Amino acid sequence: MTQDIRAHARNIQISQQKARLVVDLVRGEDALTALDTLRFLQNKAAKPVAKVIASAMANAEENFGISRNDLYIFRIFADQGPTRKWRRFGARGRFKPLLRRSSHITVVLREREA
Repeated sequence: MTQDIRAHARNIQISQQKARLVVDLVRGEDALTALDTLRFLQNKAAKPVAKVIASAMANAEENFGISRNDLYIFRIFADQGPTRKWRRFGARGRFKPLLRRSSHITVVLREREA
């Protein structure tokens, strides 16, 4: 039976739509290759996604004794988090609402079968 190694990041201050653009790039890759890919991305969401993958790799080594060279990204997804409602003042005494969206990023790693 294969072991699922999980890591979560909650309330990341970037919209889930923007996070999904980065998450789709690394789905199914080896964990080390995914970290190398994310290191050179010019996207704000790349840093939190890389941190979650690194956390899952550390969980695999510490809790299950699995080498980080054998890990691949089995599932990775970005869900919608809480939305803060902000407002700016507009012309003629009106409000201009702003929605500050956040996301939850989840990574599930598995060990490669030999």
